[in-house]
Amino acid sequence: MDKKNLLLATLASAIIGILVIPTISNLPLPAAIGNFGTGSVAIVFALLVFLGYLTAEFIGRWVALFKQLGRFSIVGVLNTVVDFAVFNVLINAFASSGSGANIAKGISFVVAVINSYYWNKYWTFQANQKAKNEFLEFVIVSVVGFGLNVLTFHIVGNVIGPLGDIDPKTWANFGALCGTLVGLAWNFLGYKLFVFKKHS
Repeated sequence: MDKKNLLLATLASAIIGILVIPTISNLPLPAAIGNFGTGSVAIVFALLVFLGYLTAEFIGRWVALFKQLGRFSIVGVLNTVVDFAVFNVLINAFASSGSGANIAKGISFVVAVINSYYWNKYWTFQANQKAKNEFLEFVIVSVVGFGLNVLTFHIVGNVIGPLGDIDPKTWANFGALCGTLVGLAWNFLGYKLFVFKKHS
């Protein structure tokens, strides 16, 4: 493993640890986890992400694709944490359901996509030179991913709505997670097979 990748993985993990705090603070954690404190939970989460990256790098010695999957995974977690951090700050400031929450989800997704472009371009796919129409292709894939993300959130968060006695903010985060998973799956395939194909 080279020093550059190790440094970037460490930086990404540190950012993850910091930015996961707004989401942790907004969720009613089980007592067994909550007793550790928000900061401790954030540190453990960041360390687990970093260990997952190291595991992928280790397997990558025999299966090269795992090195790229390891980078994509840590960037995916980082993007998810960015998405959720912005989302939770906005729903705390405005609304956790309805059109206000839809707008918050849209804004958080856009911020995460901008973050995603730079991390995936220069680290995951190591596409250091700009290919023709690369940014346009990235925007097209991301806009479709944006639509899928927000649509999934809307269906889970607003059409289905909180089930049973689930707290509205917890349900909003569950809907956001569903949207994020759908968006991440679409984006990985689009970035790998379409945007950064020459570098994959």
